[in-house]
Amino acid sequence: MLRRPMLTFVASIAAVSFAVVSLLQGGTASAQDPDDKKKFEVTAKHADQECVGCHIQVTPGIVKDHMAGKMGSPTNAKDYVGCDACHGTEHKTKDDYKQARMPTPQTCNKCHKDQVGQYKAGKHNLAWFAMKSQQAWHAQPASIVKQGYRGCSGCHKIGEKGLQGKLSGFDKVTHDGGKEAAEYRYGNAQCDACHTRHAFSKAEAQNPRACANCHMGFDHPQWEMYVSSKHGINWMINPDSGAPTCQTCHMNGGNHEVRTPWGFLGLRLPTKENVLALIKVAPSLKDNLTKLAAGLPSGNYVDVDDDPQWTLDRAMILQAAGLLDDNLQLTARAVEVALQAQAARGPEQFNAERNRMKQICNNCHSKDYVKDFFMASDDIIKQVDNRFAVAVKAVQGLYKDGIIQKPKGWQYGPDLLQYYDAKTGIELELFWITLEYKQRAFQGAFHASNDYMHWYGWSPLNRAVNQILEEEKRMRKEHAMGQKLGVH
Repeated sequence: MLRRPMLTFVASIAAVSFAVVSLLQGGTASAQDPDDKKKFEVTAKHADQECVGCHIQVTPGIVKDHMAGKMGSPTNAKDYVGCDACHGTEHKTKDDYKQARMPTPQTCNKCHKDQVGQYKAGKHNLAWFAMKSQQAWHAQPASIVKQGYRGCSGCHKIGEKGLQGKLSGFDKVTHDGGKEAAEYRYGNAQCDACHTRHAFSKAEAQNPRACANCHMGFDHPQWEMYVSSKHGINWMINPDSGAPTCQTCHMNGGNHEVRTPWGFLGLRLPTKENVLALIKVAPSLKDNLTKLAAGLPSGNYVDVDDDPQWTLDRAMILQAAGLLDDNLQLTARAVEVALQAQAARGPEQFNAERNRMKQICNNCHSKDYVKDFFMASDDIIKQVDNRFAVAVKAVQGLYKDGIIQKPKGWQYGPDLLQYYDAKTGIELELFWITLEYKQRAFQGAFHASNDYMHWYGWSPLNRAVNQILEEEKRMRKEHAMGQKLGVH
């Protein structure tokens, strides 16, 4: 049992309770107050009083948070959730703290089955797997992408560790049985990404500011887009007005799947019908397209099915991302990134999420208005993809003609998923388009943030494309001159 100088086991009950109540009240607490008495009784009677007796001195902030939450201060003392419920009973002294069990969503599942089930079926659960599916991840320091939690991993740790893809079954992932999670003492309790420990407040997770920790900045400034939209402005002026928040649209009814039709990158899988329709405009590719179509889902996308040019534009972008090979066939990377990490949607999933989102918008807006808004935003993606494909084609041509050499160790060139590790300035512009300009243009459109859509997205995207085309001319001219002079 834990012992502390000047604090006997019996006296600790009263002392700890008084200290906790005092912390909660922000000053001197009175045991005569009914609310304070209730908290005192809960504290005095709970099973892990010894944990509190020590931690009120060692980590008082944790105790304060726990006792401020519903689990630490329930209406009825019998509903108290003690430290041992999540951390076990193996940790008994200051020297064996690593024996304290670190919780996971399975710990929360004991009481919150619906929420954990929704989370596991949703996109956040795939966040860690999706991060690892990106080629650039493998070249980064551990402090950025692994245990340090100071970069990509700091937000992507909301995803479950240990998920593994496989080349058979395509869209299926397996689990390593806890092997990877065992390498991380912290970062396996995904629920606390939104319900900060140890209060685990539902109200906090329902506040749009809870999302701002991750959904902000360079490649996905959804928070900035939201607060600069009329939805966000309305909420900030009057939080009780009923103005839509992140949770209203993306977690309607408290659903923890958190899915969107277009996904993070604004990608869709072409359907069998989309690809076969290309044969009419590109008959020379008939064999390749027929083979590709055989492995794709069948169906149509609601409101906005692909026209041939858009399908070709996206195919070129997917080639540069290494998701389609030179023969327009799906690659192993495509299986991992698009199907298993769900970076792209097929028609069935896209249509289901699209209809769900429309119904949410219809609570305030007419059906025609919602349809027009969505289709106008869809067209932004179409226009962006068209300009993006022009830039990709220019850089692909430089590789094809030997003006740019594929770096050692690269499977594809150009490779959009190498991010900022690209070796030439012209490819670095492709990186900016991939993760910043396209993201801001299409996400700004859907979040009704006009400035982000245009001046932070569409405008710099066009600047980058024009710069790539000019650089392509310069590189070709320089290469031709070098060949003429015998330099190459």
